[in-house]
Amino acid sequence: MRGSHFTELTGFVAVADQASFTKAGRLLGLSTATLSQTIRALENRLGVRLLNRTTRSVFLTDAGERLLTQLRPLLDGFDDAVESVNSFREKPAGHLRLVMPPPVARFVLGPVLARFLERYPEIVIETTVESGLTDIVAGRYHAGFRRGNLIARDMIAMRVTNDMHYRVVASPDYLARWGRPLTPADLHAHNCIRYRLPGGAFIPWVFVVQDKTVEFDVEGSVIVINDPELVINAALEGIGVAYLYEEYVASLVADGRLVSLLENSTLPTTEGFFLFYPSQRQNPAALRAFIEFLRTELRKQHAPIVDLTRTGLRGYVASESQDQV
Repeated sequence: MRGSHFTELTGFVAVADQASFTKAGRLLGLSTATLSQTIRALENRLGVRLLNRTTRSVFLTDAGERLLTQLRPLLDGFDDAVESVNSFREKPAGHLRLVMPPPVARFVLGPVLARFLERYPEIVIETTVESGLTDIVAGRYHAGFRRGNLIARDMIAMRVTNDMHYRVVASPDYLARWGRPLTPADLHAHNCIRYRLPGGAFIPWVFVVQDKTVEFDVEGSVIVINDPELVINAALEGIGVAYLYEEYVASLVADGRLVSLLENSTLPTTEGFFLFYPSQRQNPAALRAFIEFLRTELRKQHAPIVDLTRTGLRGYVASESQDQV
């Protein structure tokens, strides 16, 4: 296969998978304009239109569907052939694509990333940080991170955090101006910093009141989408009250920059996060190295290590609002 033909076909598959020239270009390290020219050259050479383009979407024509069906096993076989050479290397190499929610990026990957890359300098890690329920197979990711109850049964999963706890916090300045809520119901009188998931759902503010789990509909002047760091900054600036994982705010509470609220009310515990990946195929060397590295790091931290097969998970819960930040 000629080099230009392979580049064109690889670009076509990437655009088809991502349904976006921009996302596919980012994946391949190409500009949108270059990738568009590559696909146009392929269409001109074949004499058929493969993709229909609008200002907001990209979708396959019938000819494009046929070509993609024929190409996918060939390109997967090519990737497997290249990957097979990795077993002869002294250290694994390759591209490792991961998708994860913000807490995992900050508390799991962030602290160990430098050590991993120092140990495996020929591995390139590409991360997508988002709170939605991404299909890692369709998105061509090698692995993802998600709460255990949100993982499909046909995936293999490894626990990477303990169960998570929430705290309600505000700055001393905010409390001096607006007073301190004493019960969850008092939040209705406060400016609450709300967090919205990319799909549109708000993260619920949930408490256990008289042995019953109660969700409170709070209001506020700030809505943040997919960025807990902005929620923290808004709380530090005295804008309002925030509802966040304890790991985000524990040090800020300890040094007095934020105040923990409603400590006499019970805040629910949510299941911790897991690394998960498909079980139906051989994993690339880069992913195997990453899994073993995480196991070693978690043992150092004395965190529980639990490998779950499809029988150990409760199954996929198709509700984006449960994929908490």
